[in-house]
Amino acid sequence: MAYTTIDDPAEYFNIVTFTGDGTDDRAITVGFQPDLTWMRQRTDASGGYITDAVRGNNAALQTTNGNAEGTFADMTFTSTGITVSGNENLNNEDAHNYVSFHWKESATAGFDIVSYTGDGSNRTISHSLSAVPKVMFVKRRSGDASDWTCFFEVLGNTKRLILNDTSSVGTATTWWNSTTPTSSVFSLGTSGGVNNDTDTYINYLFTDVQGFSKFGKYTGNGNADGAFVHLGFRPAWFLVKRTDSTNNWVILRYNDLTLEVNTTEAEYSGNYSDFTSNGIKMRNTAGFLNASGGTYIYAAFAEQPFVNSNGVPCNAR
Repeated sequence: MAYTTIDDPAEYFNIVTFTGDGTDDRAITVGFQPDLTWMRQRTDASGGYITDAVRGNNAALQTTNGNAEGTFADMTFTSTGITVSGNENLNNEDAHNYVSFHWKESATAGFDIVSYTGDGSNRTISHSLSAVPKVMFVKRRSGDASDWTCFFEVLGNTKRLILNDTSSVGTATTWWNSTTPTSSVFSLGTSGGVNNDTDTYINYLFTDVQGFSKFGKYTGNGNADGAFVHLGFRPAWFLVKRTDSTNNWVILRYNDLTLEVNTTEAEYSGNYSDFTSNGIKMRNTAGFLNASGGTYIYAAFAEQPFVNSNGVPCNAR
């Protein structure tokens, strides 16, 4: 049986839903002080935004485009969560529904945030995971608009995906300098998307933590009795992207709630998957999830480990 060092995933990752009320300085309880918050409207079209403690309150990036950093999000990190203010469409408009995803930066939870300035040359930059990053999401903050550049170890060190786009996987040596990250550094090439001289960047790095997070790939079977992805935990959040074809990035949560990352579409539901005690079972032939022979990458975070540190198993929903 698998064991974990994190018995309560909600201490490091949590999903919070709420209905906006249009008030100022409204407290939203997360359960810890977040270092990364990703906010989206659920029932209306909205690009949403990502903020983090390194860049600071209100420094916002969107996943639906490649725009440089903006200051349009009225949000503050607190010791127990966040505050949102005013009748702001992005985070607290009266009577509108929101979902927010929150991560705590910690080597224990396999998450690190690195801010750096590009220099236009092949180089390495230190990180604090104390493990090899499995996934990196890099965004240029200043200068010209630039796509989110995504590294997945399972694809190799010459590959990238674009978080704000439907593109299939691309190949070049200029993103990661054809070099896989190590437990202490990640490598950059000369591409402006990751390392333009004098421009500023943010990099969100993740690695697998048994019973809490997992990053990998699978192959679809085009059947309603679909592919099963073993995670070692009951998932709360599952990000998926088809790599061999143009498809949206999609977040699945709680079995039937679905949100497209690279579009402004509202959240929708459908019989797409079953979240089990140790993974996720595909229940749909949709191209973004389970096409016959389709190849997919994923990032998943736990609601509950399959077996906790005391050897006690969890149950499926």
